[in-house]
Amino acid sequence: MTDQSLTRFLAPEGGDADPAETAEWRAAFQSLVAAEGPARARFILDQLAALARDPHVAWSPELATPYVNTIPVDQQPAFPGDLAIEEKLASLMRWNALAMVARANTAYGELGGHIASYASAADLFEVGFNHFFRARSEAQGGDLVFFQAHSAPGVYARAFLEGRLTQADLAHYRQEITAPQHGARGLSSYPHPWLMPDFWQFPTGSMGIGPISSIYHARFMRYLTHRRLLNCGGRKVWGVFGDGEMDEPESMSALTLASRERLDNLVWVVNCNLQRLDGPVRGNGRIVDELEKLFRGAGWNVIKLLWGSDWDGLFARDLTGALARAFANTVDGQMQTFAAKDGRFNRDNFFGQNEELARLAQGMTDEQIDRLKRGGHDLVKIHAAYAAASRHVGEPTVVLAHTKKGYGMGAAGQGRMTTHSQKKMDEAAVIEFRNRFNLPLSDEQARGLEFFKPPADSPEMRYLLEHRERLGGSIPRRQAGAPALQVPALASYAAFATGAGGKEMSTTMAFVRLLGNLLKDERLGPRIVPIVADEARTFGMANLFKQVGIYSSVGQRYEPEDIGSVLSYREALDGQILEEGISEAGAIASWTAAATSYSVHGFPMLPFYIYYSMFGFQRVGDAIWAAADQRARGFLLGATSGRTTLGGEGLQHQDGGSHLVAATIPNCKAYDPAFAGEMAAIIDFGMREMLVDQQDVFYYLTLMNENYAQPDLPADAQQGVVRGGYRFGAFGEGAPRVTLLGSGAILTEVIKAARQLAEEGVASEVFSITSWSELARDGLHCEQRALRGEGHTEPWLHRLFAGSSVPMVAASDYVRALPESIAPWLPPGRRYVALGTDGFGRSDTRAALRQLFGVDAAHIAWTARRLLS
Repeated sequence: MTDQSLTRFLAPEGGDADPAETAEWRAAFQSLVAAEGPARARFILDQLAALARDPHVAWSPELATPYVNTIPVDQQPAFPGDLAIEEKLASLMRWNALAMVARANTAYGELGGHIASYASAADLFEVGFNHFFRARSEAQGGDLVFFQAHSAPGVYARAFLEGRLTQADLAHYRQEITAPQHGARGLSSYPHPWLMPDFWQFPTGSMGIGPISSIYHARFMRYLTHRRLLNCGGRKVWGVFGDGEMDEPESMSALTLASRERLDNLVWVVNCNLQRLDGPVRGNGRIVDELEKLFRGAGWNVIKLLWGSDWDGLFARDLTGALARAFANTVDGQMQTFAAKDGRFNRDNFFGQNEELARLAQGMTDEQIDRLKRGGHDLVKIHAAYAAASRHVGEPTVVLAHTKKGYGMGAAGQGRMTTHSQKKMDEAAVIEFRNRFNLPLSDEQARGLEFFKPPADSPEMRYLLEHRERLGGSIPRRQAGAPALQVPALASYAAFATGAGGKEMSTTMAFVRLLGNLLKDERLGPRIVPIVADEARTFGMANLFKQVGIYSSVGQRYEPEDIGSVLSYREALDGQILEEGISEAGAIASWTAAATSYSVHGFPMLPFYIYYSMFGFQRVGDAIWAAADQRARGFLLGATSGRTTLGGEGLQHQDGGSHLVAATIPNCKAYDPAFAGEMAAIIDFGMREMLVDQQDVFYYLTLMNENYAQPDLPADAQQGVVRGGYRFGAFGEGAPRVTLLGSGAILTEVIKAARQLAEEGVASEVFSITSWSELARDGLHCEQRALRGEGHTEPWLHRLFAGSSVPMVAASDYVRALPESIAPWLPPGRRYVALGTDGFGRSDTRAALRQLFGVDAAHIAWTARRLLS
């Protein structure tokens, strides 16, 4: 077909060149559907679409569909529950959640809390709780559920009815410190496993962390299944998130991974209440349309849940498509106004737009118009959407559920710009809320914000508990019990490091060799999860490609370019390495999934995630903090670490602060070992602490790519290595004397300085500081014990430096604040100067960089002389 012959088929801009012909095409297609069914119609459309993508036509389908429900009425399954009872239960959840937040703010006025988010999402949660969310039990692995953080009060409200929380607990919402004084349990503001370790599984309070984490948890379940470690078949990952949260880059960053991996074990429910924290999400557009395009384009199955059952009759009577056209021309800002206003306003301003709409509303009272539900508030429609999502095969599914923020709060907060901040309600608003949901409360009980729980033998309570029992028990519920793993003897996998005998190597190369040996261990090896964001070859991991393979859910469908190489690239269905591409956010989410497998699946794994240290805490520190909240257990390896070891890369790559950030995370144990033997001793101790003793800690180790002679680890040094420092050696004799401290790559400069000083007649002791932060924590702990009158405990620093008053010089490849952090707990009366790498990095040689920052041997020796002068 020529360009000229196509012109008669093209309508002029804004119009139809031949309406009669268009009508014929439409009629023909409708006849095809009627005669041969939807499947044949889809096939024909696919064939036509293939032709239309010819460059001369340059057509592609519109990704957004009409603003109506994806699942038509005639395809809805029968609702399997008691609709009346479930509506009563949802109303009770709403009330107890509202009372919890409002009581706390009435009493204290400063505690905060959120009412409106859960008010919009209550029905979305309840259908899941009653019919879909399966708990982990002896009989089944259970589902993983990520709860929208601002809806935490509603989850507490359900736990109260289930008997897991008491009235006293609800009365101490956001009062975690004072609650125990009153025999109650304080309830955390958002889902926090660290604060409620038997309750919450996944921290979602930092928006965007929940969505990306849910994707990588779903993928990790496939990883476990494909490696034949744990069968996760039939289990789902559910995530309930807000539409405003979808603006976070983490929320969107892994959508294509979910579709590429065909994660049909993943279902997202996006609560589209059309409002951010302070106003509409897309005031001048439509967030549902935008999200539909985004998810469809990323390869997800999209289910739009927009209108409740009360709209079905209106759609059935609308023979001209007036409703769909009206919705297509209504932006979120206007939709929010409709939500905030009453039935009369909606009659005049929505149905009053034209005669077709006005006729549809004839015979409806203003109250009936006001009560028209959006899809996310209709239990029948929600169940239909969830059922379709659960059945869908081959793709992840997202349910875009249209709701009203502050649903049922009336003039006090429904759909209003200030709804998110609504924490209190006056008496009139409370009574109106009571009436709106037919709550069995007297005026006095309502005004007093009394919690309500039906009698144990009531139909509602029996229904609630029976449905949860059928689904495996209560959720959320975190279970930490998991079998301990046996760790091999240090000498069996790290003798080359602890007895290096002066052999030159970098600590990065030593780690990779150590990891390779651990992977060979019959018991522990299969539980290890090596993770790398990118540049595995940079870190010397190419030898692991053949040994354990790179995980791929489809195996390897190609012959790699380097197939003849000893270190050729190998992907496999049972591959062990997770190579995540250039996505630190994805890699840390993968690490978190593996590091929490002991609690999520009752199946401990041991992840080692190695990356450029600059792109760890600085780039994804929020995700690492969330992993800490989730009580992760595993190793983070910051390779090419420090500000002067990565010579040629410069400012954006040279890390001088990660150890400071790591020190702020209470359960992160951070080490900067200089030598392979130190690194091996730390990893050995860490594995035993996490896998055998099952402590809720994780480790951060920095590794260098600089080759230098590796000494043997002294037999008596292991305790000092783990506690943060040990005496490396003495240089020179007689007086004057000085003490030199160093860590990581700069310890070699400290040793050079000690030798220079010895040649000048200055004696020195050199101490290897493996962890500045562990030394500082130990000192603080001892100080706090003494202040509380719990007895005197000597800090490790006092044991290291007792009996001497000579000056001290400390140096590291990090900012000065790191070595300065131990100063308060040094023995009194000793002069102490810390050297560090404050400022921006540069591109140059290691020698030039160390001279610039003043952490080379010459500067260290010069500083020592000044202190002695």
